[in-house]
Amino acid sequence: MDNPNFSIEFFPPKTAEGAEKLRVTRAKLSELKPKYFSVTFGAGGSTQRGTLDTVVEILAAGEQAAPHLSCVGGTRESIREILGEFKSHGIKRIVALRGDLPSGYGAAGEFRYANELVEFIRQETGDWFHIEVAAYPEVHPQAKSPQDDLLAFERKIKAGANAAITQYFYNADAYFQFVEQTRKLGIDVPIVAGIMPITNYTQLMRFSDMCGAEIPRWVRLKLASFGDDSASIKAFGLDVVTALCERLLQGGAPGLHFYSMNQAAATTALWQRLV
Repeated sequence: MDNPNFSIEFFPPKTAEGAEKLRVTRAKLSELKPKYFSVTFGAGGSTQRGTLDTVVEILAAGEQAAPHLSCVGGTRESIREILGEFKSHGIKRIVALRGDLPSGYGAAGEFRYANELVEFIRQETGDWFHIEVAAYPEVHPQAKSPQDDLLAFERKIKAGANAAITQYFYNADAYFQFVEQTRKLGIDVPIVAGIMPITNYTQLMRFSDMCGAEIPRWVRLKLASFGDDSASIKAFGLDVVTALCERLLQGGAPGLHFYSMNQAAATTALWQRLV
């Protein structure tokens, strides 16, 4: 556990009650001593203030934190302003993403792709930030082809990204093949595996349909067979995801990034099995 880079992702709470719940969750997960917590950034910057407030609170508690920064719908001036705010709070790590255009938005703004955002961050701030970008072992749902997706990833790294975090997946072979393909292109940055604990079948199916993550047929059928038996879903999900994590780490994954959904129990249970 000392060598791999373990990190945990939150989303910014929208209510005072949500903020209090997240404080409790973070306190529990802090006991695991993750390398850092990341905090997501809503479509078109819709949670920008909540993202920063959450990150600042994590930093104040003595933990490392990284805000996500989405460029879609943004302008150079608006992104410059956000970067300045991040620097003023001593934030040294960013997860740089294209992001999705929120409904009702017309144009994509001055940045079309994440590599343009990474390039802009480097132009504006030099080496101040450690920049992570997204990777898609099962191919981005909007990519024209696997090769196009791989080249898009290469552009983000060449623009100045230090590392990558993958979309979640349940097929370790997809991850290993993706890493192998990037190495053939001369890309040698760490590619950390994104891990989604399985706790809710309906929610998992909805998320996976949206982001293009494949649920293996045998896993999907087994989860569906449990119906409303949430204890069995969680127990089976824990076994499946533990086995995935073990295989990834044994195969050389430099770390795991847990999508916590602002809950402590599933991530903690997984973590304890991996110690």
